[in-house]
Amino acid sequence: MKQYYEIKEQYSDSILFFRLGDFYEMFGEDAKVASKVLEIALTSREAGPQGRIPMCGVPHHAAEGYLEKLVRSGYRVALCEQLEDPKEAKGVVQRDVVRVITPGTFIEGNIDGSENQFLVALSWEERCWGMASLDMSTGEFSTVSLTSQANLEDELRRLQPAEILLTTDLPQKVEVVSLAEHLGAVVTELRTTQEGLASATESLLQHFGISSLSVFQLTNSVQITAASLALRYVQETQRGVLAHIRSIKPYKLEEFLQIDGHSSHNLELTKTIREGKKTGSLLGTLDYTATSMGARMLRTYLDKPLLDIEMIRGRHDAVETLVEETGLRLDLATLLNEVYDLERLLGRLVTGRGNARDLKALAASLAKIPAIQELFSEVTTPLLTNLVEGLNPLGDFVQLVEDAIVDEPAITLRDGNLIRDGYNVELDRLRKARSGGKDWIRDLERSERERTGIKSLKVGFNRVFGYYIEVTNVNSHLVPDDYQRKQTLANAERYITPELKEQEALVLGADERIKELEYELFLDIRRQVQSYVEVIQKNAHIIANLDVFQSLATAAMRHHLVRPQMSTDLIMEINQGRHPVIEAIEGQFVPNDLCFNDKQQIILLTGPNMAGKSTYLRQVALIVIMAQMGSFVPAQSAKIGLVDRIFTRIGASDDLSTGQSTFMVEMSETAQLLLNATERSLIILDELGRGTSTFDGMA
Repeated sequence: MKQYYEIKEQYSDSILFFRLGDFYEMFGEDAKVASKVLEIALTSREAGPQGRIPMCGVPHHAAEGYLEKLVRSGYRVALCEQLEDPKEAKGVVQRDVVRVITPGTFIEGNIDGSENQFLVALSWEERCWGMASLDMSTGEFSTVSLTSQANLEDELRRLQPAEILLTTDLPQKVEVVSLAEHLGAVVTELRTTQEGLASATESLLQHFGISSLSVFQLTNSVQITAASLALRYVQETQRGVLAHIRSIKPYKLEEFLQIDGHSSHNLELTKTIREGKKTGSLLGTLDYTATSMGARMLRTYLDKPLLDIEMIRGRHDAVETLVEETGLRLDLATLLNEVYDLERLLGRLVTGRGNARDLKALAASLAKIPAIQELFSEVTTPLLTNLVEGLNPLGDFVQLVEDAIVDEPAITLRDGNLIRDGYNVELDRLRKARSGGKDWIRDLERSERERTGIKSLKVGFNRVFGYYIEVTNVNSHLVPDDYQRKQTLANAERYITPELKEQEALVLGADERIKELEYELFLDIRRQVQSYVEVIQKNAHIIANLDVFQSLATAAMRHHLVRPQMSTDLIMEINQGRHPVIEAIEGQFVPNDLCFNDKQQIILLTGPNMAGKSTYLRQVALIVIMAQMGSFVPAQSAKIGLVDRIFTRIGASDDLSTGQSTFMVEMSETAQLLLNATERSLIILDELGRGTSTFDGMA
């Protein structure tokens, strides 16, 4: 308990999972909190002078599920392990915390594979926000600078982070904390001030092993500070290898079609307004991905539609090829169904969390690459051929795993059943010795029955006494002189012989050494994954993109979508357009037209309640977003001029705390919208100035 309290003092803000043999135990207040959240029994134990204290525990082999429940409830967990073999320990077993698990750094468990799990760090400098987002499970690491509070809110809404890092000296902290609560994110306030640029730069250079951040085109100081904050936090909490975090990708909001958080919410791009579910959103309508990587990439496409017309056309070419080549599309989907989440498998393995089944899944997924390449051998679409040419099957590594790891390895790593026969000479020798010893012990029962004439004689084993010979009391007069009494039972005696003990030592010694050697061999193979990190991440990125294209092509076929004609002119002509989500849900939709050009750039749409005005407005925005993300669109034909921003002013409520009526809120939002719009912006105003006189509304 003295050891426990010393460690707990260093991690007072975390629930301490204290390893005792086969269990993680919690004591005191930690036990009270954990037993309630995890719904496990709260007991107590003696703790010296202070008497009995609360206690609860979970089995170490089943800890993942319990950890996930605590982390999802917003708690931090400090994982305290035994650092030496209890058999060899002199006194109390040495223990220490090996990592701190937080909502933004948890990479185990049943996290929804289709969504990223972001840790976001914020910095501030000269009226500009720096934001770094890091997904520990995949190694995805990005930075952006944001010039307004509104931009910050929009990016946080888009990323939906699990955890947000702040420093104590960050301005507008109250607003960020309030927004985090609304998003369901945990805020971690670091008890430090924002570090200097030189120190931040050095920490990044050191991790990536480079001499200049210009390798990543990262030159913005506020972004560098935020990135360093995120990286140092995971280095301090994880205390392990972070080899899967290999690069940082700076981006600018202006590179993509900007959709503010409120617009994304109102248009139900990724989830519905009422229930917050994917089903019923645009994402749910387009998602026919076969892999978790593809599902995450599709969400990225939708969150960041393109502004580069050639890139958009390249995506449309890829989708068109897969629409026309039905066999290719179906075969690709079939192959992708057998590909596991390469990014998250890699993350688990290189951080030392992955087991032998993760290795098998990684190798099995990479083994599908030659077949995928073969599918595209006659395809000439530039984007698809460039992607497929970038794939690397890593045949040597796949063969290594196949040669080394058994078909169905154990989940735990220290109990054997990991390595194949024939992979390691020493392991084969030990297995042969163990097998010979077990054969000798098995034959002993037969030979001793013949020698002693005791038909009921049995050779057995238990963990306390090891191997023994059991004779019933009725036959005790037939026991030979060389038997040594070991244990007395109610109606029998148990004996040992020198030869039996010798064979027992051989069998049990071989058993223990086999488990140790299998574990060592597995760790060696797992370490080799680190040298393939960049190649595997590239494969994952390519497979995710291929999956998105087959998903968009499948959606095009199922929902009768057509390829839009993209233009740089200020034009939008939609012939027989339809609302993609409503049509998918209802099975039918009355189509309608739209025309914007240099003569007509404003449409004032009127009609009675329930006439479908709001549906029509949203439909136009969704068709534009679909076109610029690379998807086909629900229409007979469509000509879309590039849109740089989409603004929506849909619904409002009063804000009486600041003295603003509904009408005033609407006017303020509309004024902001007009200040930020350009000639390429699509603006949707739904029911502006309702409840007032006609001329107030017109104003």
